[in-house]
Amino acid sequence: MAGTVRRGGQIAWAGLKLGVAVLRLRRRALDLLPAYVSTTLVGLGTTFVKLGQGLSLRWDLLPAPYREALSRLHSDVPAFPADQARRIVEQAFGAPVDELFASFDDKPLAAASVAQIHAARMHDGRDVVVKITRPGIHAQVQADLRLLRRTVRVAQWLWPPLKRHRPLELVDELGAFLRDEIDMRHEAQNMRRMAKVLDPLPAITQPHVVEPYATRDVLVQDRSHGTRLEAAYGTAAAPALASGLLDAYVHQLFGAGVFHADPHPGNLFFFDDGRLCLHDFGSIGVLDPASRLALGGMVEAIAADDAEAVLDTAIALGFFPPQVERRAHVREIHLILAEMASRPLAQWSIAEAIWRVARIGQGAGFRLPAHLLALIRTLFLVENTLRALDPDLDLLGTLSARAADIMAIVDTSRPAGRPLAMRLARTARQLPQIATDLLRQAQLSDGRPAFSVHHHGLTSTQEALARTGNRLALALVTLGLYVSGALLTLHTDGPQVLGHLPFLAVVAFAAAGFLSLRLVIAITRSGHL
Repeated sequence: MAGTVRRGGQIAWAGLKLGVAVLRLRRRALDLLPAYVSTTLVGLGTTFVKLGQGLSLRWDLLPAPYREALSRLHSDVPAFPADQARRIVEQAFGAPVDELFASFDDKPLAAASVAQIHAARMHDGRDVVVKITRPGIHAQVQADLRLLRRTVRVAQWLWPPLKRHRPLELVDELGAFLRDEIDMRHEAQNMRRMAKVLDPLPAITQPHVVEPYATRDVLVQDRSHGTRLEAAYGTAAAPALASGLLDAYVHQLFGAGVFHADPHPGNLFFFDDGRLCLHDFGSIGVLDPASRLALGGMVEAIAADDAEAVLDTAIALGFFPPQVERRAHVREIHLILAEMASRPLAQWSIAEAIWRVARIGQGAGFRLPAHLLALIRTLFLVENTLRALDPDLDLLGTLSARAADIMAIVDTSRPAGRPLAMRLARTARQLPQIATDLLRQAQLSDGRPAFSVHHHGLTSTQEALARTGNRLALALVTLGLYVSGALLTLHTDGPQVLGHLPFLAVVAFAAAGFLSLRLVIAITRSGHL
């Protein structure tokens, strides 16, 4: 209990100092704030370092300097002892380390805030790495997340305008990201899924899970002996590697709909034979067939300078609601495409164009769904890596030349042609089904087509009509009870009350009086007769 209180005080004190620093630096040295935020998170330890890395993915919330500072976050954590590492492995797999591996290096290859990596060799001769989470990391993360939520609630109480930014939702989202990061089963699942996508490609590969050695705390995978991709920058092999990377992501994004969502240079390696190798599968993205088709159409429309088509595909991707102000949005898209067209071809950015389109008309509380954020961030990272490998790459021209092939991947039945002709052709293919549905509806309605009419903005009117109908029905019932009571007073048969009033007449008048009171109260509360 004392430890929890102490940790809570540490988090609250760090938050208070950060708030004071923001007020102090924003007027004099605004450019120092990102570094100060990073230093604060590092001081709070593993949980907050990983939360900061997760926050760096929120392109819709943070300016670029903050994203860059948080994406570089790391904490200098010493390796934990080899005997603890061995004990965690043995608890995970239920067997001694010497039985599981032909050799196990007690000295870790690397130690990070969440896990450390040991080299090992399987009994069949395969070189592997064993990724082991730090002892107590799961309990620490859960406790820190609970304390963080409490701290945020107090901050909202002290400063109510903070609620507009929905900080508790953000904490929950980052917490889910962190729980996945520290669960080796999640990474193993991603690796298996990506293996089905990448294994058929000759120019790219990835490490594989060594089955069945994947638990919450330990993951065993193939060891890759490739070279970091940065070593290829400026070499004769770089353009070929860029072409291979572009092919791999065209296949992932448009063909498979599953993609590696963190392709920064530190996660990319290459072999002497020219193959690329992807690492670190803590984050992958998924696109359903409709989103793949819309994304392909957007790339095609941007290349064709077709603002109307860009808007259509942006709506299909979920950037805007269907009832959008088309004229204003098309005008904004025209401006974006015109500004892009004024740049040299090598500086054209599909990712930037999509991101700027997504932000049209959005306010300060703009927040994209996680899967669209993963997509946009991946596009930026891939573009940056492609340009680092081949600075003269005309990405727009390359994609324009391959537009028909890209769209054929996601829509094999679409004909070739310009975007307008393609949209008309796609609509024409839907006409027979539309006609069939209309004829079927007419057949079921005595030859009259059944059309549905939807009104927007009439909810309050509908509710008022419903209340009026209920009151009229209640008034008629009340009137009937009064009439029934009056008629019953004319008969002297049956039990009587107060000497001469029939009992049933009294019951009718009492019920009528109760319902009359209900009507009067309802009308009084509404303020209208």
